Amino acid sequence: MSTISGFSSAVTGINRGMDGIRRNSQTIATQGASGSVLDKAVTGALVDLKSNSLQVEASAKVLSTQNEILGTLLDELA
Repeated sequence: MSTISGFSSAVTGINRGMDGIRRNSQTIATQGASGSVLDKAVTGALVDLKSNSLQVEASAKVLSTQNEILGTLLDELA
């Protein structure tokens, strides 16, 4: 059952990261369109965007590892 929860956690992590990427991209686009210099909102959004990107990458690695584990288990059972 831990494999199923691992898949679930990985997918949840990917979804949350992608939601953050969308939200922070919108902030950057909106603030950048105003023509003002980088303010705290844009700077924070850029930092959060990188964090969200790393979250998606890490969650994708977890998903890949879970997939490999499941494949190995199925090979052993066969």
